[in-house]
Amino acid sequence: MPTVVGVRLRYAGKVLWFDPTTLTPDEGDHVVVTTERGQEYGEVVSAPRDIPAAGLPAELKPVVRIADEADRDKAASLRERESSELDTFRRLIAKHKLDMKPIGVEHLFDDSKMVLYFVAEERVDFRDLVRDLAAEFHHRIDMRQVGVRDEARMVGGLGHCGQQLCCVRFAGDFQPVSIRMAKEQDLPLNPLKISGLCGRLMCCLRYEYEAYKDFKQRAPKCGSPVETPTGGAKVVALNVPRETVTIRPLEGGGEMTVALEALDCSAGRGCPCVLKADAVPQVPTAGVLTGARTPSLREADRSAGAEGDSGGSPSTRKRRESTKPAAQSGPALEQRQRSENAQPAAEAAKTQPSGSGRRRRRRRPRPEGTDAGTA
Repeated sequence: MPTVVGVRLRYAGKVLWFDPTTLTPDEGDHVVVTTERGQEYGEVVSAPRDIPAAGLPAELKPVVRIADEADRDKAASLRERESSELDTFRRLIAKHKLDMKPIGVEHLFDDSKMVLYFVAEERVDFRDLVRDLAAEFHHRIDMRQVGVRDEARMVGGLGHCGQQLCCVRFAGDFQPVSIRMAKEQDLPLNPLKISGLCGRLMCCLRYEYEAYKDFKQRAPKCGSPVETPTGGAKVVALNVPRETVTIRPLEGGGEMTVALEALDCSAGRGCPCVLKADAVPQVPTAGVLTGARTPSLREADRSAGAEGDSGGSPSTRKRRESTKPAAQSGPALEQRQRSENAQPAAEAAKTQPSGSGRRRRRRRPRPEGTDAGTA
C-alpha cells in the first residue's frame, strides 16, 4: 500500500494527498508541495500513513520539503503583498465598471503566477482588466470565478451557532442541500434562519437529516392513537435525538415519555400503536399514565393549610393560638360592636362639607354707566 500525507492548501476545498517520499512530517507542520499549478505552501493535517491504492489518483505529487525558517518568512511576505494587491484589484475593477466582486489574491510559493478570485452572477469580459493587472503587477495573471459558497469558505466567519463555518472547519466538497431536509427536521421555513452567510441553505442541514428520516419512518405521527393498559392515549411530542415518544391519556391526566422501542407499531400507519405492559417511563413530565395529576401550587397550599388546621406540631398549634384574638362576650362585646359601627359614620361626617363652610361665588362688580340690557 502506498504511503500518503494529507495536506491542506490555503484555498483548496478539501484535503489533498501527497507522496511524502523520504520525509516524515508531523501533523501541524508546514510543507512545500508540488501541484499542477506549481509549488505551493500548505499545512499537514494528516501524518504519513498507508492507505489502499484504489482510493488514490493515478499519480501522487511529491512533497518537496518541510518548511524551514526561510520558507515561513517568504510565505509571510507573500501574504503582506496580497493585502495591498487586493486593494489594487478593487480599484481596477471600479475603473472598468465591471459587475464582479473581488474575493482574494493568491501568490504561488515560487511566485511564478498570481491567482485572482472573484464572484460574478454572469460571465464577465475582463480582457482589458487583465491587461491592466499584468502591467500593474508584472506577473502572470490567472482569473478564477467562484460561487457564493466558495466565497464564504475563502473569507470565513461565524455561523448562527456561534461556531466557525462548517465549510471552513471540515474541508471537503460541497454536498447538495434541499428545503426538504429542513421540513423533515421540523425547522422553521424562514430563509433568515436556515440560510448561511453565503445566502444558501446551511450545510449542517445534512448532518441529522438521515437520523430524522429513519426515526420518523419508525415512529407514529403526532396525534396518532395509542392503546395503553389503562386506556386510550395519543402521541403529543417526538424527541428524535433521544428516540422517545410523549403520550397523553384521552381521559385526562399527566403525560408520559417512553422509548420508541416500548411502542408496538407493527399494525401500520393509521392503526393504534400498543404500549407494552412492561414499559418504563423515561422522562415523566406531569405524573404517571394512570391518571394521577400533579397538584398545582394553589392546591398544595390549600391542602397544607387544611393539614395545619387539623393538627400539626405542638409548637405550631401554640403559635397559631397565640396569634388569635381573645374571645369577648357580654357588655364588652356590645360596646366594641357599637364603637365599630360609629367609627365609619364619624369618618363620613368629616368628609362631607357643612352648609356654613361652603364657599360662595362672589359676583363681579358691574362697571358704572353700563345698562343691564346691553352686552
